[in-house]
Amino acid sequence: MHVADDSALQSYAPEAYLAAIGAAIDAVQPDALLLGHTAAGRDLAPRLAAKYNAGHIADVTAIDGAGDDAVFTRPLYAGKALERRSFAAAAAAANTGGPSVITIRPNNLPPAEAIDGGRQGTVQPLPFTVPALYTAVRSLVRRTGGQLDLAEADVVVSGGRGVRSAAGFEPLQALAGVLGGAIGASRGACDAGYCGYALQIGQTGKVVTPQLYIACGISGAIQHLAGMSQSRVIVAINKDPDAPIFGVADYGVVGDLFEVVPLLTAELQRTLASPEA
Repeated sequence: MHVADDSALQSYAPEAYLAAIGAAIDAVQPDALLLGHTAAGRDLAPRLAAKYNAGHIADVTAIDGAGDDAVFTRPLYAGKALERRSFAAAAAAANTGGPSVITIRPNNLPPAEAIDGGRQGTVQPLPFTVPALYTAVRSLVRRTGGQLDLAEADVVVSGGRGVRSAAGFEPLQALAGVLGGAIGASRGACDAGYCGYALQIGQTGKVVTPQLYIACGISGAIQHLAGMSQSRVIVAINKDPDAPIFGVADYGVVGDLFEVVPLLTAELQRTLASPEA
């Protein structure tokens, strides 16, 4: 295991991270480099691909095969189509020695099976040179008040125009608190001023793939579906039985979210408090 340790890496700085990962690539000489398809990963991956004249496939949701025969699946057109790509032909034509660069959409690939616990490794310091000039983050102000990051949450509870006001998010926050989840929103709710754009999920917002996504008062426009349709389990709560969100939901509840959500929260609290839970 190689470890790069420097104060310049405390917050994401593209020049410093590029130098550190570049040093790791030079030391290990990997065939492929996997990064999360996060804000940092989307910024860093093309820089690395350009530096090493390597191929780059972004936003991968599935990998079939291994080595030169690996095929990567990624969504296109707001999730309405899937593309399958491979590095084999491009690598042969380019004849480069750099690693293939892939960004993986969070929570889409299952964890690898555990390897024999008796195996041991060593930690090796990774020397690298921080550029003389690099972007440095001096402070970070989170408008979400320290809430769990949407991209990392296993549970996301989102509200749309159906919440009616900023106060309408309070029942959703209570439900998210019980489930240990994060709060999200549709663009309609953000545009209406019910919440900040930091919570927006969709084609022009964040893409999330939690284990559980609960959509409350969200109609299900294609722009919003592009940001959450790959969630493992989708629950929709909406008064309109013909809302498009029900077309992608695994479970649907036709009803007023202000009645359904508090009842669901109370039942979860009761269940979780039970000694048999």
